[in-house]
Amino acid sequence: MLHSYGKMESFLEAIKDLQQGKTGTTIKQRIKEFKELGNKSMDRIFSELCFCITTANCSAERCIEVQKKMGNGFLTLFETELASKLKEFKYRFPNIRAKYIIQARKLQGELKSNIKTYKDLHKLREWIVKNIKGLGYKEASHFLRNIGFTDYAIIDFHILDLLTKFNLIEKPKTLTKTKYLEIEELLEKIAGGLNLNLAELDLYMWYMETGKILK
Repeated sequence: MLHSYGKMESFLEAIKDLQQGKTGTTIKQRIKEFKELGNKSMDRIFSELCFCITTANCSAERCIEVQKKMGNGFLTLFETELASKLKEFKYRFPNIRAKYIIQARKLQGELKSNIKTYKDLHKLREWIVKNIKGLGYKEASHFLRNIGFTDYAIIDFHILDLLTKFNLIEKPKTLTKTKYLEIEELLEKIAGGLNLNLAELDLYMWYMETGKILK
């Protein structure tokens, strides 16, 4: 893990500048929306899970569009119907993601229970990664962040590119579990130094790299 002092200072200053302006206000509002979503019905939470299943190797913007068009289809359609809809929406991996979503439906009750009762947040993520097909650490963290949990890092290629650009890491060839957790630990330290949680830091970093604040 690289730690260039000058680059780190530049990185921190860039985020501090964003915190003072409209970006900071927008990010606070987005975090509030995530927490509100976590208090909605299990159907709405499951739709968010499905959104995160679709995001693997696909852009967030495309998947947001798919989620909007799908309506309650993630909850009601048979596998072949769901795959057909995903294909109609020009989604890249209709068959395998439809299969994963159908499998995830069977775990809704257990998922709801675990979200409410798990005290160890890392064990909660481990359960999701182990039991819900199609979700790795990035997607599981994304789902949990989007329903109001703030202590997970969503390490996608945008975040890796930004950290590499500021010479804070050497870009990994593959993002193993060990490497993911190592980078997450670095981000925890950065977030703490900025008086942010990981969910907030992710939104700032995503904005720095893309100019957008999505979900």
